[in-house]
Amino acid sequence: MAKNPWVQSAACEAEVGDDELADAVARATPARPDLAPQSASVTPPRSGDCFPRRVADTPAGPATMWWMGVHGGAGESTLEQLLEGSRAAGHAWPIAEDDALPPPRVMLVARTTARGLQAAQLAAREWASGTVPVDLVGLVLIADAPGRLPKPLRDLAQVVVGGVPRSWRLPWVEPWRLGESVSETTAPKTVTQLLDELRASYVDEAPASPPNS
Repeated sequence: MAKNPWVQSAACEAEVGDDELADAVARATPARPDLAPQSASVTPPRSGDCFPRRVADTPAGPATMWWMGVHGGAGESTLEQLLEGSRAAGHAWPIAEDDALPPPRVMLVARTTARGLQAAQLAAREWASGTVPVDLVGLVLIADAPGRLPKPLRDLAQVVVGGVPRSWRLPWVEPWRLGESVSETTAPKTVTQLLDELRASYVDEAPASPPNS
């Protein structure tokens, strides 16, 4: 099992600037399947910093994946529109109602502002502490404005993505800001690549159904 990055460096405590406009250069980090919760070495955030929890059920049945925005405006509802079978988690950990079911698959979502990255770090730390029964796929960082990501935020993003199994960075999409319908036809190539990868890995698998009573 890989050593957890939250206990490797004091860089996690480094301060960054105010909530600045940022651009996320689209790229994906290699998968780290050996990264797993380590309750013995990772302390969960204070109770006031932990995320709420919700029962992982929907009127349409089990979701193939949950997008968990770690702050308001992260983009979870936009991603839900783009990936069939997925659901927005409403900024809460989706927890299986029945312990016999597999843990829900969760993708964290955050903007690349200082506050967004810090919120993602808290969620990743909570997962790493072993207190949240979910299958964490990774983290999607979405730009909240065009332009280059400032170095303090690039450095913080590098720390944050080191604490999750996989990460993706998606660019700013100006047409969606101006009210154009959210769809793959208007999505950048990096967004469609993410969707194709998730479909191939997760969505094509049938979600588990509750056991017979």
